[in-house]
This record gives sequence, C-alpha cells and structure tokens, in this order.
Amino acid sequence: MTSPRRAPTLTPALPGERRELQSAAGRLSCYRQAPAGAPARPLLLVHSVNAAATAAEVRPLYLHFAAQRPVYAIDLPGYGFADRSDRAYTPRLMTDALHAITAEIRAREGAAPIDAMALSLSCEFLARAALEQPAAYRSLTLVSPTGFSGKTLRRGPPGSTRALPRLRRAFHSRLLDPRLFLLLTTPAVIAFFLRKTWGSRAIDRELLDYNVLTTRQPGAQYAPFDFLSGGLFSGDINDLYERLTLPVWMVHGTRGDFVDYRLKSTVAGRPNWQISVMPTGALPYFELPERFNADWERFLAGVPG
Repeated sequence: MTSPRRAPTLTPALPGERRELQSAAGRLSCYRQAPAGAPARPLLLVHSVNAAATAAEVRPLYLHFAAQRPVYAIDLPGYGFADRSDRAYTPRLMTDALHAITAEIRAREGAAPIDAMALSLSCEFLARAALEQPAAYRSLTLVSPTGFSGKTLRRGPPGSTRALPRLRRAFHSRLLDPRLFLLLTTPAVIAFFLRKTWGSRAIDRELLDYNVLTTRQPGAQYAPFDFLSGGLFSGDINDLYERLTLPVWMVHGTRGDFVDYRLKSTVAGRPNWQISVMPTGALPYFELPERFNADWERFLAGVPG
C-alpha cells in the first residue's frame, strides 16, 4: 500500500494535561483539566465517530466545565492520539475503551460514579458501557444520539452490528490506498460535511482546521472506513437504550442532516429520561453554549447522589 507524504505534526486538541494509557482497546489518549481546590465529581466527554473525529468536538464543554470540576475528554481508538492501527473498529472496541478510561478516572479522582456525555454514534457505546458497568456512572448525557431515526427499531441479537462485510473488504483492499482517504477529506469536503452537521454555513473554523490536521495522520483512514461500512453501528441499540435505568438527558437540534428522532418516543415517557430540543444543528453547545450549559447544569443538579 502506498504511503501518503509526510504527515504534519498533530498538536493537542485541548489544553490541560494529556495522558496515554494502554488498555484492552489499545493505546488510548485523554485530556484532563480541573480547577484548584476541593475535589468534585469528574465528567467524561466522548466525541463522535466520523471521518475526522477527535476530542476537539467537545472543546466548548471541556473549557466550560473544567472551571468547576475535573473534566476528561477521550480520543477514541482510531482517532486523535489514540492507536490508529489497521484492525476491526467495532462497538466492542469502543465500549472497552470507555471502560478503560472510566476506570482510569475513578482510580485517579475517587471511586464515586461519574457523569458522562457522548456525541452522536458514541452515544451507543456509552449506553452499552453503562449497562455493562452500571456502578461506574451516575448519569448519561446523549447529544444527537443515533438509533432514533427512520421507521425501524434496531432490535437485533445482543452485540450485533450493521456491518456490511463486502463493503469493508473493498475499503481495506489494496485498491484503496491512503490517497483515497486524503481525497475524501480535503478542507472543502470536511467543510461541506460540517455545514450539513450545523445546518448552516456558520461552522466553527477552529474545529474545521483541526479536523483537516487529524485526517493527515498515519492510519487515519481505518476507523472511518469501518464507520462507513456499518461496523460501528449497534444492531441492538434500541434495546440497550430502553434498558437504561440511570438518569439520561438527551438533547438534539432541529437543523441540518441530523433531525430525524421520530423513534425517541420509545424512551420519551420513561421517568429516567429527559429530552430537550434546541434550534441548532447537531452540536448545540457550539451554537448556544449558555443555554446548553445552563440546562445541563440543572439536569446534573437534579441527579441523586
């Protein structure tokens, strides 16, 4: 396979301390920032999964909440400073990464359950992690979660995915070298998809620049190609969402490509779920940070324990 030209150096996406740890999911990377003074319950932020995902996607939340409590932001496997090797990227791998980072947080900050937020497809991994280790989490916040669109609920066998093996083999064949991924992630293409995410042209330019930088790193194509071939989507996600018993705040926008949440009716009436809709795209905390942060703080203040 032909290698791309020398990659530009990847710089940190967020301020504060960046640590790496070895885990069952390979090398992970996370950022930490915390206020001085008395310890507080830590918060975990989990970015989405796409062609250019990293912890940069949660920057506004990281900066805001780090003034109040210890905040951690992970680079999931295949993204940012994490292991980007050629392997199968699956919900199991991503869930194991969340187990590892959550254990690291609790070992460092205290054993109390943590609050956690995930974006888009990563909401599926966080829901699975919380069901497998319920004592590790106090609350979940799901921003623009997948699994609620269309007319068909995903109630497949436990642990199943929506992978298309033939498509995955095509992506990983020798016919598709890293130069194809570079063509699919030019600044113009990344800006196009960010505008679809925002539902407007008023995208965050700092996020755009970092997205371009991260897609230039060696191995950047592997996780996105598994994403595009369906291997990172859980076939049983609606069953998982409905089994959650801890407090959940779900929030989504009304603009852009991610506005179909018709199946949220399956959880809307449950006493542990709160659902908010904001007049934004899929990243409401970029567009309405004061409203989002205030609403989230009210939700967290009402969570027992």
